Amino acid sequence: MSTSLHLFIFLCILISLCPTDGIQLILVNNCKESVWPGTLGSAGHPSPKDGGFHLCSGEETVLEVPEGWSGRIWGRQGCCFDNQTGKGTCETGDCAGLLKCQGIGGVPPATLVEMTLGTTQSALHFYDVSLVDGFNLPVSIKPVGGGVGCGVAACEANLNIYCPSAFVVQRQGKVVGCNSACLAKKSDRYCCTGEFASPKRCKPSEFGRLFKKICPQAYSYAYDDSKGLNTCKAPRYVITFCPHK
Repeated sequence: MSTSLHLFIFLCILISLCPTDGIQLILVNNCKESVWPGTLGSAGHPSPKDGGFHLCSGEETVLEVPEGWSGRIWGRQGCCFDNQTGKGTCETGDCAGLLKCQGIGGVPPATLVEMTLGTTQSALHFYDVSLVDGFNLPVSIKPVGGGVGCGVAACEANLNIYCPSAFVVQRQGKVVGCNSACLAKKSDRYCCTGEFASPKRCKPSEFGRLFKKICPQAYSYAYDDSKGLNTCKAPRYVITFCPHK
């Protein structure tokens, strides 16, 4: 083996071991079909990869986000985009028909990964998998290197199979998503708004309890903090679409 090749391998190992200034989000597509992840930074925060990209089945990619970053990530399915313009449509999670969402959120229903990363002043990272905006595909987020007590947030089951008929979303006769109770009922009681805008007044509906039973590691309604929200301090997180149960 040549000296230059030895040096190249050494540098690759060294780079992989060097800490970064931010946090690594490793996105993995275990689905049988392509997924088009969408990313949306909260106000004042960047959206990685301009808000969206294509991830083939079996492919993974690494996103770097700065400390203190806050935002959401979701998977879009059944997309078709023009290679020249980056415009098209998605069956689920569509963001104004754009490949790169550029600050536009996905249309529900969509399973969301939500994160608020810590800073040097407040080190803990907060993260969850949310069904508040409905469900379109299984997702999990798992910390790597965070130590004891760092939990996995996930909805690994296909909720579309168990979706109440009134909540089902179809495209061309195919079930592609399941609305949350809030999306389907559109009332303060189910959306935890108006007079129900407090943990004391807003309780999980029978549908929220059903989703929680099937996906106990996910956020099932607006005030599911005690059971749906996770904390950790890890240098990287693996976000997997269609995780294996």
